[in-house]
Amino acid sequence: MTRLADEMEHPYRHFAVAVRALTRLSPSFLRVTFTGDDLDAFADGGRDQRIKLVLPAADGGLDHLPTGPDWYARWRELPERQQPPIRTYTVRAVRQHRREVDVDMVRHGDGGPATRWANRAAVGDRIALIGPNARYAGDTGGVEFHPHHGDAPLLLAGDETAVPAVASILGGLPAGARGTALLEVPQVEDVLDLPAPPGVTVTWLARDGGAPGTRLVPAVVAAAGELAPTGRPAPQALEDVDVDAAILWEVPDPSTTATGPYAWLAGEAGVVRTLRRHLVADRGWDRHLVAFMGYWRIGRAET
Repeated sequence: MTRLADEMEHPYRHFAVAVRALTRLSPSFLRVTFTGDDLDAFADGGRDQRIKLVLPAADGGLDHLPTGPDWYARWRELPERQQPPIRTYTVRAVRQHRREVDVDMVRHGDGGPATRWANRAAVGDRIALIGPNARYAGDTGGVEFHPHHGDAPLLLAGDETAVPAVASILGGLPAGARGTALLEVPQVEDVLDLPAPPGVTVTWLARDGGAPGTRLVPAVVAAAGELAPTGRPAPQALEDVDVDAAILWEVPDPSTTATGPYAWLAGEAGVVRTLRRHLVADRGWDRHLVAFMGYWRIGRAET
């Protein structure tokens, strides 16, 4: 099989990239612009497109990174010091004609491998991206924002880890979209200028030392009441999720025929669980119209 035929067979592929530019957006946000010879084949999914950043291992950098359809199983078998750390991020922008991809990274402390890498990143540093393959004929996946119809009121909410995804979603909404976006960030200096349709209100919530969710939870509770103040269905039974043992990730089928507001919520898993319970179990929002994603969990490493 030729290399091109092999590339066309899989929805995701590995891209060898280098840092082209670093842009400090705020105290907590760093935009990393990557370049690579084959990024013209990086599919531009828009919205909340997920990718993997593969960072250099303690021993050998990226020399031991497996490729091919079974790469993940082989990666798991590597000795710890040869295993390149993998973290999930959202694409902020794709410029295929320039072979560039932007990823906005949150900088908080120096404890995790991604934050350590971002704190020390320099132009020319090399890593790998695992992302959608533009040469694949089918759905490359990795996108969860799927409103059921164009005129549904929208509720977008998340903490700083969700800001890049919400920013991309807002930028791709039709001019007639309506709803609210609630974004909790560590400090007021992290507020960014995010273009949005005139019918979508963007509200920034600075924690200023508070715990995750301190500002976000009451804001979502208030916004939910405003978006669906009357005629709501009865509260629904909802199984609990142990966010310390399992991933909280529930995404509705985009082909649903349900009607009502559409919610997209992401961030710290314990906070997202609270919001999930309020919208579905307490307020009776149709769970077929709500996407809940635990992007991270306090005290637990994520990939």
